[in-house]
Amino acid sequence: MYRFRSATRIVLTIALLATTTLAAKGEEVGVSDDAILFGQAAALEGPSSQLGQHLRHGIMAAFTEINAKGGIHGRKLKLISRDDGYDPDRSVAQTLRLIEDDKVFALIGAVGTPTAMATIPITSGRNIPFIGPFSGAAFLRNLELPNVVNIRASYGAETETLIRHLTEDRHFTRIGIFYQDDSFGRDGLAGVKNALAKRGLELAAEGTFERNTRAVGAAWRTLKRAEPEAIVMVGTYGPSAEFIKLAHRSGVYPTFANISFVGATALAKELGEDGEGVVVAQVVPFPWDRSLKLVADYQAAQKAFDPTLTPDFVSLEGYLSGRLTAAALDDLGPNPTRAGLLRVINDIGRFDISGDVITVGARAIDTPPKVFLTVIQKDGTFKAVDRL
Repeated sequence: MYRFRSATRIVLTIALLATTTLAAKGEEVGVSDDAILFGQAAALEGPSSQLGQHLRHGIMAAFTEINAKGGIHGRKLKLISRDDGYDPDRSVAQTLRLIEDDKVFALIGAVGTPTAMATIPITSGRNIPFIGPFSGAAFLRNLELPNVVNIRASYGAETETLIRHLTEDRHFTRIGIFYQDDSFGRDGLAGVKNALAKRGLELAAEGTFERNTRAVGAAWRTLKRAEPEAIVMVGTYGPSAEFIKLAHRSGVYPTFANISFVGATALAKELGEDGEGVVVAQVVPFPWDRSLKLVADYQAAQKAFDPTLTPDFVSLEGYLSGRLTAAALDDLGPNPTRAGLLRVINDIGRFDISGDVITVGARAIDTPPKVFLTVIQKDGTFKAVDRL
């Protein structure tokens, strides 16, 4: 025991000396003379891989665009992406690897609520920027987590928009929910219940499934008995597509309404002809609308990074995260620090990215990010919902 404690003291002393030396030189972890290093722990393989991959594509498109213009104060933006399989334990391991082994300056583009719940204690305890998580979870919007930089609307805002559409535009009263049985799904469940309660309604039925599976049969049998007119879906594209197809094979066609985390283009691809009429909430502009300068810039940046890629909502969200990060670093000046980056982001609170204004931190309370709805067409494309 004595040897162990002595060894621990030696390690801590070395770490303290290293930190003191860095501070004395005015250096920051992940920052060199010619680069700033970012890390991404996300689902890059497995059943939710398209979410992490597309988010990475968008971030890399933004970084490629910025670097082609000389970078930020002479430094190029670089990204290391590591697969966590949308699993909390693996996400902790990969996040620690990025921080301790790769020595990244900041984290960007994480995917998921359960993974974020596991890794936020690590990042907030060290005040490491956690930028653009692909999650609308309520806990990530706690102002007591100043290291978290959200650019998307909350799940509460998304579910309110979906329920408003289903009840006020469609006049439905029997609404069920299909959700992932974890912190992510329960966040969506709470949002749906709150939105229904505001209108004097209750859920017709609930059906759940386990993360990283397509075991949706029991959920469908439970919901089918309630004969819902609409079903709100809080899940990823794989199980959500399986659920919709199962309903259609049963000869039942309620209106299906998904929150944005589903991954809209991946869902449409999985569904094929079963996708027609499926509603999906979105938290970024239409990625094919080149009349918007933001979208035109995004498409050009994506083509420069990889001309084989096609536009989609998830990669546009990643692009916005990358551009916001670059804008904040530019304002910060030539000597970037983690604390300085977070201070700039939270103090400014509003960033104009190619004509699209992103509000973060306390500013997002007064001017929350937008939510709009789309519906999948017969050919797999998307159309904005007419009424809200």
